[in-house]
Amino acid sequence: MHYTKLSMRLKPIQIIIFLPILLLSCKTYYISIDSFKSQLRDVNPTTMQITTTRGPLGGLYVYPANLVRYIKCTDKQGKPFLLPNSPSIEIRFTDKRNKKTIFYFDRVFLSDSLIIGDRSRFIGAQKAISINNIKLIEIQDGHKDFKTTNLK
Repeated sequence: MHYTKLSMRLKPIQIIIFLPILLLSCKTYYISIDSFKSQLRDVNPTTMQITTTRGPLGGLYVYPANLVRYIKCTDKQGKPFLLPNSPSIEIRFTDKRNKKTIFYFDRVFLSDSLIIGDRSRFIGAQKAISINNIKLIEIQDGHKDFKTTNLK
């Protein structure tokens, strides 16, 4: 009984210790629309490489991924940052009506003025949005336990 009370007291301490770590690990970066267009200029369905990724539960997912290795972005202070691409990187687009769309970065490509991407690895949830309506592009590592097994 005394042990239970002690563990209850530790929970707030654990939260105080681990919350800042969690918040810092989900750092958000930014990409300008022009930089995004430039970085994905040569990416299309024919240039994507078939990739095998191991998911959080051990399942394998095979899908075409873009060949962008490092994402040129900026931090909150506007300082340049090179973020390594991985299956857990997510990109969030906010349109002019403040509607947000989130894709996995390694599944994104441009087709004329459309951004096409996948919102899920588990189901075919491909979606297209107009780049002309985008006002903000954010990117972060979602820390989902996806690991590429064959991308060179």
